Amino acid sequence: MPINRKYILEAIKELHKETPKRNFKQSIELIINLRDVDLSKPENRIQELIELPHPIGKKVSVCVFATGDMAIRAKRAGADMVLEKDEIEGMANDKKRQRRLAKSFDSFIAAAPLMPLIGKVFGAILGPRGKMPTPIPLTADVEKEIERHRRLVLVRTRGQPVLSCRVGTEDMSAEDLADNIDAVLRKIEGKLKRGIKNIASVYIKATMGRPVKIKFEED
Repeated sequence: MPINRKYILEAIKELHKETPKRNFKQSIELIINLRDVDLSKPENRIQELIELPHPIGKKVSVCVFATGDMAIRAKRAGADMVLEKDEIEGMANDKKRQRRLAKSFDSFIAAAPLMPLIGKVFGAILGPRGKMPTPIPLTADVEKEIERHRRLVLVRTRGQPVLSCRVGTEDMSAEDLADNIDAVLRKIEGKLKRGIKNIASVYIKATMGRPVKIKFEED
């Protein structure tokens, strides 16, 4: 059973009230503290790309691996970078360029036939970072896929029972922020063995503000 939306909206209201105004647009981060989850067991570790209903107010950079017509369509659709087959092959023995690519882009999409090559060249770099490309058919609507990837956030455990991700910015409406928060919570709840019982607490926090707790039904 997900957290009541009423409590999410109450926390957003408190966040807006308590967060000092700055001369820049502050990000809003969601922090989920887990309990009774043994992260030494691989099956309990979480690494999820979650599609949010609304953009997070930050440019999410997308790199597309494609050839031919798909490469042309990806460039027209505004992909931040398009790498074709010969360029992928040219990076095979250049770990420095591979690491730079992995660091430079938030999300990756690939024409499905290129996935074996991408796995061979970039698997060791992108895999551990949770950034392996989403494979799509050559005939897919690449513009729609790029737009969808700009609403993806990566949520993963990093040795501690804590998950965090950006869910928006302070100038977003409370309803849109609540939609994004709810989407993350529902996805994470579904990945936990005991659902919401494996969640100890949930907070939202602005860049320069204090964390605000989202109440549970039993709080």
